[in-house]
Amino acid sequence: MLFAVTMDVHLPPDMDPDVKADILAREKAYSQQLQKSGVWPHIWRCAGRYSNLSVLDVKDNQQLHDVLSQLPLFPYMTIDVTPLATHPSDIALLEEGS
Repeated sequence: MLFAVTMDVHLPPDMDPDVKADILAREKAYSQQLQKSGVWPHIWRCAGRYSNLSVLDVKDNQQLHDVLSQLPLFPYMTIDVTPLATHPSDIALLEEGS
């Protein structure tokens, strides 16, 4: 199942710099592990914001919840999830059918 996920990060301005550095390092390692495994095939920075738009490929809603809730930045995020479906005008589908 594919999901478009927008993650907006809101770190406290007074967060201890060492705590922030640790959380960011763990977040990067975890997200890159998910990218390498294929669970997180796409990630884009939303220009001008501390935010990303990602596509996650998971087996079900529970796996999506598990993946997102294990993000080290999860307590500092506002997350918007949109389930994705194949569009009938997608030319990749037309090419597969030929």
